[in-house]
Amino acid sequence: MPEDFIIDNLQGILDSIELIEIRFANIAKPDEFVMNAAGVLTLDSISMRLQIIGELVKKIDKINPAMWRKYPQIEWPNIMKLRDIISHHYNHVDHEIIYDVCRNHIPALKQAALQMLKDHTGT
Repeated sequence: MPEDFIIDNLQGILDSIELIEIRFANIAKPDEFVMNAAGVLTLDSISMRLQIIGELVKKIDKINPAMWRKYPQIEWPNIMKLRDIISHHYNHVDHEIIYDVCRNHIPALKQAALQMLKDHTGT
């Protein structure tokens, strides 16, 4: 059961990352998130997916907090903290931080999640 739970949550993380990549593809600079209604909609939809990723990381953390030590290249506590900010203080979400997360951290998270999924499925 815990292994299936971890695999399902890792797949959920990857699903959200793929949606973020699609939605972020046309964003060239942070201000594009706030220049017009379409940008704000993109910011909102990416933020929701980041919130989901944070929630899934928290769920895994509850049953296997030691798992993160195998993947130290990712700042797991920051993922959970960003989830809390998006969930509880959405009006404080900074579009420049979301841009930085998408541009600089999502690619590494994707690679780590793929490796974790491989490590847990054996494929």
